[in-house]
Amino acid sequence: MINFKPILFTLGLTLSKLALFMWLPTLLAFFTGTPGLAEFLAAVIITHAAAFLCLHIGHKAQFRLGVRDMFVLTSSVWVVACIFGALPFVFINQISFTDAYFETMSGVTTTGSTVLSGLDNMAPSILLWRSILQWLGGVGFIVLAVAVLPYLNVGGMKLFQTESSDKSDKDSPRATNVAKNIVVVYLVLTLLCVISYWLSGMTPFEAINHAMTTLSTGGFSTSDASMAHFSNAAHWVASLFMFLGGLPFLLYVQSLRRREMTLLHDSQVRGFTLLVVITTAMMSGWLWYKGIFPFPDAVRISLFNIVSILTTTGYGLTDFGVWSHFTTVLFIFLMLFGACSGSTAGGIKIFRIQVAGALFQKQARQLMHPAGVFPQKYNGRPVSDHIVRSIVAFVLGYAVVIVVSAALLGLLGLTPLEAISGSITAISNVGPGLGPVIGPLGNFASLPDAAKWILAFDMMLGRLEILTVAVLFFPSFWKN
Repeated sequence: MINFKPILFTLGLTLSKLALFMWLPTLLAFFTGTPGLAEFLAAVIITHAAAFLCLHIGHKAQFRLGVRDMFVLTSSVWVVACIFGALPFVFINQISFTDAYFETMSGVTTTGSTVLSGLDNMAPSILLWRSILQWLGGVGFIVLAVAVLPYLNVGGMKLFQTESSDKSDKDSPRATNVAKNIVVVYLVLTLLCVISYWLSGMTPFEAINHAMTTLSTGGFSTSDASMAHFSNAAHWVASLFMFLGGLPFLLYVQSLRRREMTLLHDSQVRGFTLLVVITTAMMSGWLWYKGIFPFPDAVRISLFNIVSILTTTGYGLTDFGVWSHFTTVLFIFLMLFGACSGSTAGGIKIFRIQVAGALFQKQARQLMHPAGVFPQKYNGRPVSDHIVRSIVAFVLGYAVVIVVSAALLGLLGLTPLEAISGSITAISNVGPGLGPVIGPLGNFASLPDAAKWILAFDMMLGRLEILTVAVLFFPSFWKN
């Protein structure tokens, strides 16, 4: 039986924190005299009231969350946070709730797809709120990936089980400490990113907003031109901090604690770095050879776009969909890959690709030597059949969601390129798709409302590793 009281209480805690962060754009509007003060105050009051109601109804002297409760809670937090996080967009931008929910889900899942235009002249309060949503979604997912998903054994995440994902009462203080350390590292890297952007020529406001959306690998910008609005130096800064956002944050904590570069010894980090280097070399060489860009620009633009897509940040710089057929195909595959597990990035994740490659190798050796025994390990940890099955189920679910979503989007009138790239970019939490409408220099405003709801649902599926949400649709899940 599902314990709804503790779930409701936790939702109340989430809304209370969301309401507290709403005060930041409220105060910005108040002190700068810019639009948004009354609208944000209304959103704050409504969210605080809902939080109080949930806390009051769900309050219990003592409660414990089971596995099924955690599945319900994980999805509920994202949905409820998006409903209330959408209020400022409805009040200030006067857009439909569909558009507001899409924008908020894109922010909280750090996808970066947008329905808004005219960002250069938009109220600073709403620009800050978009960035805050992505920053909160980024750190929220890191904690989820480290503490919850391994416990639920979603998509093979059991490989990364640490003391932080042990739900026993004895280890809960240790889990809390790990989460706090991750948040501290996240804050420090955000501050360093702010300073770097400011030194590259951004204003303090632009630097703060882009630092939050860079480290969270979200991709929201304060300009319709996205990163093309800023200097070449800002592009290099963005490439560096997007890359850092795509690395496992737990390894940052371990490296600082042990005072050694644990990051350098991790198979996932090495694989991700190698993928960035190889694809950047290939693409920059191709762009230079074809005369599309001079060599220095080819390297800068290739690195920026590849890191942006691989880390599922989705910043726009140039429309890579018109470079050549080769680069278009390459970017479609990169949209699927993603970065490291335990980072702010979406996608399939490097570790699953590496495990699949090792499994392929093992199977080939088994065919050549039927009597041989080939134990499979990853980062020194044994890869059990249970983990392999979990990874296979995740990848299969990933493919099914893309196919079904693309078919539905096609029925709604999107072109094949837009339907396929749109479903991939949503499930992978990348942001831009391909084509003139939803490409890197476009947005999703002109899509039918039904398409926006499909893509918003895909964003949540991708952010929560698909199976976390999918189990809720099985009737057996709700039976005692």
